[in-house]
Amino acid sequence: MWFAARPRNEYCQVPAPEARPARSGRRRPWVLAPEWRKVAERPQGTVRARADRRRGTDGQPGGRRRTDARSGRRGPGELTAAARRESRGGEAGGPSRPRGQALSARSALALWGVDSSSGSAPLAKTRRRPLGLSRMAATPRSLFPSGDDLDSSQLQMEPDEVDTLKEGEDPADRMHPFLAIYHLQPLKTHPLLFAPGVPVIAQVVGTERYTSGSKVGTCTLYSVRLTHGDFTWTTKKKFRHFQELHRDLLRHKVFMSLLPLARFAVASSPAPEGDSREIPSLPRAGPEGSSRRTSSKQKYLENYLNRLLTMSFYRNYHAMTEFLEVSQLSFIPDLGCKGLEGVIRKRSGGHRVPGLTCCGRDQVCYRWSKRWLVVKDSFLLYMCLETGAISFVQLFDPGFEVQVGKRSTEARYGVRVDTSHRSLILKCSSYRQARWWAQEITELAQGPGRDFIQLHRHDSYAPPRPGTLARWFVNGAGYFAAVADAILRAQEEIFITDWWLSPEIYLKRPAHSDDWRLDVMLKKKAEEGVRVSVLLFKEVELALAINSGYSKRVLMLLHPNIKVMRHPDQVTLWAHHEKLLVVDQVVAFLGGLDLAYGRWDDLHYRLTDLGDSSESAAPQPPTSRSDLPATPDLTHNQLFWLGKDYSNLITKDWVQLDRPFDDFIDRETMPRMPWRDIGVAVHGSPARDLARHFIQRWNFTKTTKAKYKIPMYPYLLPKSTSTANQLPFTLSGGQCATVQVLRSVDRWSAGTLENSILNAYLHTIRESRHFLYIENQFFISCSDGRTVLNKVGDEIVDRILKAHKQGQCFRVYVLLPLLPGFEGDISTGGGNSIQAILHFTYRTLCRGEYSILHRLKAAMGTEWQNYISICGLRTHGELGGHPVSELIYIHSKMLIADDRTVIIGSANINDRSLLGKRDSELAVLIEDTEMETSLMNGVEYQAGRFALSLRKHCFSVILGAAARPHLDLRDPVCDAFFQLWQQTAESNANIYEQIFRCLPSNATRSLRALREYVVVEPLATVSPPLARSELTQVQGHLVHFPLKFLEDEYLLPSLGSKEGVMPLEVWT
Repeated sequence: MWFAARPRNEYCQVPAPEARPARSGRRRPWVLAPEWRKVAERPQGTVRARADRRRGTDGQPGGRRRTDARSGRRGPGELTAAARRESRGGEAGGPSRPRGQALSARSALALWGVDSSSGSAPLAKTRRRPLGLSRMAATPRSLFPSGDDLDSSQLQMEPDEVDTLKEGEDPADRMHPFLAIYHLQPLKTHPLLFAPGVPVIAQVVGTERYTSGSKVGTCTLYSVRLTHGDFTWTTKKKFRHFQELHRDLLRHKVFMSLLPLARFAVASSPAPEGDSREIPSLPRAGPEGSSRRTSSKQKYLENYLNRLLTMSFYRNYHAMTEFLEVSQLSFIPDLGCKGLEGVIRKRSGGHRVPGLTCCGRDQVCYRWSKRWLVVKDSFLLYMCLETGAISFVQLFDPGFEVQVGKRSTEARYGVRVDTSHRSLILKCSSYRQARWWAQEITELAQGPGRDFIQLHRHDSYAPPRPGTLARWFVNGAGYFAAVADAILRAQEEIFITDWWLSPEIYLKRPAHSDDWRLDVMLKKKAEEGVRVSVLLFKEVELALAINSGYSKRVLMLLHPNIKVMRHPDQVTLWAHHEKLLVVDQVVAFLGGLDLAYGRWDDLHYRLTDLGDSSESAAPQPPTSRSDLPATPDLTHNQLFWLGKDYSNLITKDWVQLDRPFDDFIDRETMPRMPWRDIGVAVHGSPARDLARHFIQRWNFTKTTKAKYKIPMYPYLLPKSTSTANQLPFTLSGGQCATVQVLRSVDRWSAGTLENSILNAYLHTIRESRHFLYIENQFFISCSDGRTVLNKVGDEIVDRILKAHKQGQCFRVYVLLPLLPGFEGDISTGGGNSIQAILHFTYRTLCRGEYSILHRLKAAMGTEWQNYISICGLRTHGELGGHPVSELIYIHSKMLIADDRTVIIGSANINDRSLLGKRDSELAVLIEDTEMETSLMNGVEYQAGRFALSLRKHCFSVILGAAARPHLDLRDPVCDAFFQLWQQTAESNANIYEQIFRCLPSNATRSLRALREYVVVEPLATVSPPLARSELTQVQGHLVHFPLKFLEDEYLLPSLGSKEGVMPLEVWT
């Protein structure tokens, strides 16, 4: 019991009023509650006689339980000798007690059969109860003898001193905040579950009678509908549940009256009139009769509950909250409606995750545990009763199914809840309860949660969401700035998952302080109470140098509210390639941009970054902890890329990432490689869908990795889509459209299989009518059924052949990086990694029987040039007194079709990203709903605002529209524009080759020709003035992709190299 471990003098010795020192203020002397004084003042014979009548023995010694001389136990109606003497006012040889003096707590506890001298409670089987509770434990007939109700006049209370919240407060914004999910407490600690000032109203709406012939046995169930603010739920109770509640509340009141603590004190004066806090009476128990009697009983029980619910002293007691089936997760608006809750037994195991179930072990060796189950509209969870912590979260998905019965659960009165991740088996106390739980779980999942228990268009887990505010970003400058603004407005949660994350990157540049540094911003928000959860790809260190372990250590040391997980451990060939940041599950950013070095760029695509002086951003020694990186002085900084951020990934890969502000290439002699990328931000329901994906992966990682099963890493909960339109903030510049979330995941990455990105690509290409515009880091497609499996290239060929057959004007624009982004010396042919990617890229584009151009040439000869253009991007600058040039590395993953449909995400066009069984990826399909007038092949056309604005911006930068004011970008299909596009790419490519002799080039078809080509000194170093003059003719950045580069060479790595022994699937 609660006083079992307390010292004897803390709870059991209460001095008499006259012996206590005088107290100041409003405190009153400790006295026993009036009802117990009346009991204590009764003669001993009366007490025994009533106890005997309760047992029905008429006081005969042989008919009642006697004290066991061997065990020393007393019967339920017997008092200790000290209690009898004090109740009689004293006996011979002992002091007498005046009639008005309070009964001591020690003697009062003796009425309960507790030996206070031992300082501990008796065993549960021999626990003595007071007279009132012994009557309540009897059968319903003996509970209310002679038809009388409980005597509640002895149980009056003054206004609550336990609940410090004021009744009648303004109920607006009084519901529990979402962050309460991170501060859960055990139910028996009496946390405040109800919103102050918001009434709880009960209504007994009906009864269900089960006769002796029914499967559930003879009983009557009362359906109680409860309302608390906007939350409404129904519970079903038997009459004995009301009796048990009444008994528990009475016990609670008596305990509170005995506790010698000021806030629990019960004054001896009567309660003020009109403010009674007494427990109301229950109706007489008995067999159910006519409908009138049942209706009367329903009304009585309804009044009884409503009376109790007006008293916070009883309303917040754990027995009442268990009766009402509420918890700390019940009244959080962002979690959706109030679903079914309660104590239930669950079986261990049932996980459908490789490695968690071995040879059916969980079907043979398992255990049953008692948990508090909570059902919401799109998930269920259970909590540990002792700690209140969430022990597991089961998200509803298309594999959802509920079954009842021993055949499917292997348990009597069992309920089985199936999803793609787990078969959870619950054990109920009766068939009725099992059927009730199964019905409620099914109705919630098929009602508000129906979006997630079925597959949607393109076999995606998320449906199309109309009316979504979306905003595109080209390049990292605008994307990072918007991310920074969103982080500053975070109030609850920040989710981040990246292939690579660099904690020390600056989100707004040039930086003059650390205010916009990522780790500093996350630490500031964590100190404000925001929960930051980060999922990083755990790389194979021999193959990649992104050092995710360093990123994790840096972030975890910032604040306890920042949690970082890395995954996977055993998977060596595939990666978590998605890039996602979600703020408060309200706005989400995704695309091709990691929050990492080298990604920040703008439309200028600068090749150099020397600043005013190198001293202005020189690193300063750390003030503490030698393992922390030095922080530069940014007071007069003019650099855009500090330290490791200045990079050229083909010249040299990143090294020493634990020294972020030290340069690793010489910026005085080596130009940086510009980075082109596309991102997007979405609000509302799609942001909830993306957050759900992150939560699925987070909880999956916590379940599968033992090191994350500790409470320090909490389970995450998805917010309900019912509140998704309540946006606390929005990003400027957004446009309304229909947005659907797509992904590629497998059982190793998220516990389920999905390849909706591939399906969306194929469908969009197949249904396009006028043009396709593709920007992607890779283009490895055209299925041969063995090495390459995705059919994106095949769909492009089929669509062009269809247009050619029907005489339609159809264009395909493809933009790819001129070289793969791997370290290697291209002047000698590049490294093995570069050549391997080039092999499969050229196999897709122009080499071999499966390539796009080979199949088009076979069908239409040279007319293929009227349908498709394959290009890259290049720029130039000044470094070391002469012009320099570098390719613009295209890292985008974007498809635009007909100026109405856009796909943006992290997925490349290759098998790794699209099949689902390999890398994990994210994307969104955006379909315009707001139109504006444009042109398509010279005819007026209604184009979508989102797609049109994005495509025109891309074309403007690529073609150099700022220097060509009369360039019309509205019509991407007409012959004039297509010829302009081709001529610009051809002209720029020729100028760059003439001045810089840049690589790759169509002039180098073999390694021998390559060696001869690079020994010739370029014009840029021979005659810089002439080179600068020629470069003025360059328009934009567009150049043709060199389709004949090294076409005479076999580019796959040799078997003797480390790249050669790797499976081909790694490159495709």
